[in-house]
Amino acid sequence: MGVVVRSALWGATIGTLLMGALVTAIEVTSQSGKPSSGFITFLAILMVSFMMGAIPGAVVGTGVGLVRRSVQRPRQMPPRPMHPPVPQQPYDMWSDLVERCAASTRRVAAAIQTVPNSPAKDWLWKISGQLTKELDDVRGIAQLGRALGSVDRQHPVYQRLLKASHDFHQFENEVGRVALQMFDHPGLDEARTHLEVLEKQLPQLSA
Repeated sequence: MGVVVRSALWGATIGTLLMGALVTAIEVTSQSGKPSSGFITFLAILMVSFMMGAIPGAVVGTGVGLVRRSVQRPRQMPPRPMHPPVPQQPYDMWSDLVERCAASTRRVAAAIQTVPNSPAKDWLWKISGQLTKELDDVRGIAQLGRALGSVDRQHPVYQRLLKASHDFHQFENEVGRVALQMFDHPGLDEARTHLEVLEKQLPQLSA
C-alpha cells in the first residue's frame, strides 16, 4: 500500500507544480486591462493548479503505483504437496527364489483346474496339495538363509533353494504334460501310470 500512496502524492505534487507553472506563465504573459491584486492572483493560481493539476496527477500516480506494486510483488507459487518418501526395501535374494517356487505352484493348480472332472483329476489335486506342502518347506529354508544373514549365492542354503526352484519348474512342466494327456484319456486306469510317475517326481526338500 505504501508504494501506491507515495506514487499518488508524487503525482499530485508534480501535477500541481506543472499546472501552477503553466497558469503563472499564462497570467504573466496575458494582457490585463486592470491590474489585479497579487494575493488574489496567487490564490487563483493555487486553486486552478490544485483542481487542474493535483487531482489528475494523483489519479495518474495512483495508477502508476498500482502497476509498480504488481511488478514488485513476488509471485506466490502454490505449495507443492509433500509426499512422504517411499522407503526403499533392500533386495531380498531369498524372496526371489521363494516367488519362483510359488509361481510354479500357482500355475500347477491353474493347469489342473482345466482338466475334465474325473478320479484322475482328484489324484492330480492330491499331488498339487503335496506340492503346496513342499512350498512351505521352501519358505522355511528361505527363513534360515535370512537368519544366517548370508548374501553369498554359493552358500549351501542358497544353492538348496536354487535347486528347489529348478525342481518346481520341472515339475510344473510334467504336470502340464500329464494334464494334456488326460484331455484325451481322462480315465483313471489310463492315467494311473502317468500319475504314479508324476507323484515320484515331486520336489522333495525334506529328503
